[in-house]
Amino acid sequence: MKWQSVEGTKGQLKYTDADKLVELGQQNHMKIRGHTLIWHSQIPGWVNSLNKSDLENAMKKHITDEVTHYKGKIYAWDVVNEAIGDNGNMRDSIWHKNFGNNFIAEAFKTAHAADPNTKLYYNDYNVEGKNHKSDTMFKLVQDLKNQGVPIHGVGFQSHFVLGQVPHDLQQNMERFAALGLDVAITELDIRMQLPSNAQKLAQQAKDYAAKLEQQAKDYLTVFKACQSVSKCVGVTLWGFTDKYSWIPQNFKNYGSALPWDNDYDEKPAVSAIEE
Repeated sequence: MKWQSVEGTKGQLKYTDADKLVELGQQNHMKIRGHTLIWHSQIPGWVNSLNKSDLENAMKKHITDEVTHYKGKIYAWDVVNEAIGDNGNMRDSIWHKNFGNNFIAEAFKTAHAADPNTKLYYNDYNVEGKNHKSDTMFKLVQDLKNQGVPIHGVGFQSHFVLGQVPHDLQQNMERFAALGLDVAITELDIRMQLPSNAQKLAQQAKDYAAKLEQQAKDYLTVFKACQSVSKCVGVTLWGFTDKYSWIPQNFKNYGSALPWDNDYDEKPAVSAIEE
């Protein structure tokens, strides 16, 4: 559903692949989350070449086209994704360079006009615990609420490392919920460091078993945190099987991040989640 995928060439809208996912969700009575309308990445080349005025028009048209296409089918949209940088300041994206923070409010207003009945979210990573970046996100969404911008929730991506789920995850979600916003875990996986060679297989197997148990505890911690916050609407895994996980390609020597392994066999995390 990202811009590069649905309109890589200006004016040529291609929803075929995304439509298949929506149809699958509808057939199985699932709530479908749209991801994502405005992001600093995976933007078509033709968009990057636009002047400021044309860029604003293109952004609004893209949002209107896609949200209208899926009107009545999408439970919630990640309207703006990752607008805050790792340093806790607003990301120096094509959007922020041209419009400052105003592009965020305009994106939400445009999406709401296209489908007034869908939930609209701001989504980001490394904001799950209380830190400079999550403080910036809190002020951002608080300002949007105060301006009357139609924002309904915030998404915590939650790409965690084994044993490093923030201790204040629940408390952090609660402060956003106190603003009247829904909160959601939107992209959960918990990666672990894997052996880099084939030596000491017995010890590696023992270590891996211990890591799987810790991973189960981590998954349970996240689910319990959500269950403890009345406005936490759910947890979405970033895939379900390691076979198709993005982790090995993006984090060297890390993997096994999901509750099902490459052969679709359950790990201890599955039993933990089912509690």
